[in-house]
Amino acid sequence: MTSNSTPPGLARFNALEEHAAHAALHEACASTAWVRRLLVGRPYATTDALFTASDSATADLTAEDLAEAMAGHPPIGRPKPGDPTSAREQRGMAGASEELKAEMLELNLAYQDRFGHVFLICATGRTGEQMRDAVKERIGNSPEQEREIVRTELGRINRIRLARIVEEEA
Repeated sequence: MTSNSTPPGLARFNALEEHAAHAALHEACASTAWVRRLLVGRPYATTDALFTASDSATADLTAEDLAEAMAGHPPIGRPKPGDPTSAREQRGMAGASEELKAEMLELNLAYQDRFGHVFLICATGRTGEQMRDAVKERIGNSPEQEREIVRTELGRINRIRLARIVEEEA
Protein backbone atom coordinates (compact mmCIF):
# COMPACT_ATOMS: atom_id res chain seq x y z
CA MET A 1 0.00 0.00 0.00
CA THR A 2 1.37 3.42 -0.86
CA SER A 3 1.41 6.33 1.53
CA ASN A 4 -1.16 8.03 -0.74
CA SER A 5 -3.72 5.40 0.21
CA THR A 6 -3.17 5.71 3.97
CA PRO A 7 -6.34 7.18 5.52
CA PRO A 8 -5.83 10.84 6.50
CA GLY A 9 -6.40 10.26 10.23
CA LEU A 10 -3.93 7.39 10.27
CA ALA A 11 -1.39 9.45 8.31
CA ARG A 12 -1.80 12.21 10.92
CA PHE A 13 -1.26 9.70 13.74
CA ASN A 14 1.82 8.28 11.99
CA ALA A 15 3.25 11.79 11.62
CA LEU A 16 2.77 12.83 15.25
CA GLU A 17 5.90 13.62 17.19
CA GLU A 18 6.85 10.84 19.61
CA HIS A 19 5.57 12.59 22.74
CA ALA A 20 2.23 13.49 21.10
CA ALA A 21 1.75 9.93 19.80
CA HIS A 22 2.66 8.59 23.25
CA ALA A 23 0.07 10.88 24.88
CA ALA A 24 -2.63 9.86 22.39
CA LEU A 25 -1.93 6.18 22.89
CA HIS A 26 -1.71 6.49 26.67
CA GLU A 27 -5.12 8.17 26.59
CA ALA A 28 -6.41 5.07 24.79
CA CYS A 29 -4.73 2.56 27.12
CA ALA A 30 -2.83 3.21 30.35
CA SER A 31 -0.45 0.26 29.85
CA THR A 32 3.08 1.51 29.25
CA ALA A 33 4.02 -1.77 27.54
CA TRP A 34 1.07 -1.49 25.12
CA VAL A 35 1.90 2.14 24.31
CA ARG A 36 5.57 1.28 23.65
CA ARG A 37 4.65 -1.60 21.34
CA LEU A 38 2.36 0.59 19.27
CA LEU A 39 4.86 3.43 19.10
CA VAL A 40 7.65 1.23 17.71
CA GLY A 41 5.29 -0.11 15.06
CA ARG A 42 4.72 3.28 13.46
CA PRO A 43 4.13 4.13 10.71
CA TYR A 44 1.11 1.92 10.07
CA ALA A 45 0.05 1.43 6.45
CA THR A 46 -3.56 0.64 7.32
CA THR A 47 -5.95 0.93 10.22
CA ASP A 48 -6.15 -2.87 10.24
CA ALA A 49 -2.37 -3.02 10.72
CA LEU A 50 -2.74 -0.69 13.72
CA PHE A 51 -5.55 -2.86 15.14
CA THR A 52 -3.48 -6.02 14.60
CA ALA A 53 -0.55 -4.43 16.43
CA SER A 54 -2.89 -3.44 19.26
CA ASP A 55 -4.34 -6.95 19.48
CA SER A 56 -0.87 -8.47 19.58
CA ALA A 57 0.34 -6.01 22.23
CA THR A 58 -2.79 -6.66 24.33
CA ALA A 59 -2.31 -10.42 24.05
CA ASP A 60 1.26 -10.07 25.32
CA LEU A 61 0.45 -7.95 28.38
CA THR A 62 1.66 -9.43 31.66
CA ALA A 63 -0.58 -9.50 34.73
CA GLU A 64 1.19 -6.31 35.89
CA ASP A 65 0.64 -4.65 32.50
CA LEU A 66 -3.06 -5.57 32.64
CA ALA A 67 -3.31 -4.10 36.14
CA GLU A 68 -1.70 -0.89 34.88
CA ALA A 69 -4.16 -0.75 31.96
CA MET A 70 -7.17 -1.37 34.22
CA ALA A 71 -6.07 1.36 36.62
CA GLY A 72 -6.86 3.81 33.81
CA HIS A 73 -10.52 2.75 33.72
CA PRO A 74 -13.13 4.14 36.10
CA PRO A 75 -15.76 1.81 37.58
CA ILE A 76 -18.88 1.27 35.48
CA GLY A 77 -21.48 3.81 36.51
CA ARG A 78 -18.87 6.29 37.73
CA PRO A 79 -17.11 7.81 34.71
CA LYS A 80 -14.20 10.11 35.45
CA PRO A 81 -15.52 13.64 36.00
CA GLY A 82 -14.72 15.81 33.01
CA ASP A 83 -13.60 12.82 30.91
CA PRO A 84 -15.70 12.73 27.73
CA THR A 85 -14.27 9.31 26.76
CA SER A 86 -15.45 7.45 29.85
CA ALA A 87 -18.76 9.35 29.83
CA ARG A 88 -19.34 8.43 26.16
CA GLU A 89 -18.34 4.79 26.67
CA GLN A 90 -20.57 4.43 29.73
CA ARG A 91 -23.55 6.19 28.17
CA GLY A 92 -25.65 3.08 28.85
CA MET A 93 -25.53 3.85 32.58
CA ALA A 94 -26.36 7.55 32.18
CA GLY A 95 -30.12 7.03 32.10
CA ALA A 96 -30.16 4.11 34.54
CA SER A 97 -32.50 4.20 37.51
CA GLU A 98 -31.13 5.07 40.92
CA GLU A 99 -31.79 1.44 41.92
CA LEU A 100 -29.69 0.13 39.04
CA LYS A 101 -26.89 2.61 39.80
CA ALA A 102 -26.90 1.54 43.46
CA GLU A 103 -26.90 -2.14 42.46
CA MET A 104 -24.03 -1.53 40.06
CA LEU A 105 -22.04 0.20 42.80
CA GLU A 106 -22.52 -2.81 45.10
CA LEU A 107 -21.59 -5.23 42.32
CA ASN A 108 -18.51 -3.17 41.37
CA LEU A 109 -17.32 -3.25 44.99
CA ALA A 110 -17.96 -7.01 45.31
CA TYR A 111 -16.13 -7.63 42.02
CA GLN A 112 -13.20 -5.46 43.10
CA ASP A 113 -13.02 -7.30 46.44
CA ARG A 114 -12.95 -10.64 44.63
CA PHE A 115 -10.50 -9.80 41.84
CA GLY A 116 -8.55 -6.80 43.13
CA HIS A 117 -9.37 -4.52 40.18
CA VAL A 118 -12.26 -2.69 38.55
CA PHE A 119 -14.85 -4.59 36.56
CA LEU A 120 -13.72 -4.02 32.99
CA ILE A 121 -16.15 -4.38 30.11
CA CYS A 122 -16.39 -2.79 26.72
CA ALA A 123 -19.38 -0.66 27.71
CA THR A 124 -19.85 1.00 24.32
CA GLY A 125 -23.35 0.19 23.05
CA ARG A 126 -24.39 -1.72 26.19
CA THR A 127 -27.28 -0.84 28.46
CA GLY A 128 -26.95 -0.52 32.20
CA GLU A 129 -28.87 -3.78 32.58
CA GLN A 130 -26.51 -5.60 30.21
CA MET A 131 -23.49 -4.38 32.19
CA ARG A 132 -25.14 -5.40 35.47
CA ASP A 133 -25.91 -8.84 34.10
CA ALA A 134 -22.31 -9.21 32.87
CA VAL A 135 -20.78 -8.41 36.25
CA LYS A 136 -23.23 -10.81 37.95
CA GLU A 137 -22.23 -13.53 35.50
CA ARG A 138 -18.49 -12.86 35.66
CA ILE A 139 -18.11 -12.53 39.43
CA GLY A 140 -18.25 -16.33 39.68
CA ASN A 141 -15.28 -16.81 37.33
CA SER A 142 -11.90 -18.00 38.50
CA PRO A 143 -9.20 -15.31 38.57
CA GLU A 144 -7.58 -16.97 35.52
CA GLN A 145 -10.82 -16.99 33.52
CA GLU A 146 -11.52 -13.41 34.47
CA ARG A 147 -8.02 -12.23 33.51
CA GLU A 148 -8.55 -13.56 29.97
CA ILE A 149 -12.02 -12.01 29.72
CA VAL A 150 -10.54 -8.70 30.90
CA ARG A 151 -7.82 -9.01 28.25
CA THR A 152 -10.48 -9.54 25.55
CA GLU A 153 -12.57 -6.61 26.80
CA LEU A 154 -9.48 -4.38 26.97
CA GLY A 155 -8.66 -5.32 23.37
CA ARG A 156 -12.16 -4.26 22.28
CA ILE A 157 -11.90 -0.97 24.17
CA ASN A 158 -8.45 -0.29 22.71
CA ARG A 159 -9.73 -0.87 19.15
CA ILE A 160 -12.64 1.54 19.66
CA ARG A 161 -10.35 4.18 21.13
CA LEU A 162 -7.74 3.73 18.39
CA ALA A 163 -10.45 4.08 15.76
CA ARG A 164 -11.45 7.41 17.32
CA ILE A 165 -7.82 8.58 17.24
CA VAL A 166 -7.35 7.80 13.54
CA GLU A 167 -10.83 8.97 12.50
CA GLU A 168 -10.62 12.39 14.15
CA GLU A 169 -10.65 15.39 11.88
CA ALA A 170 -7.55 17.57 11.76
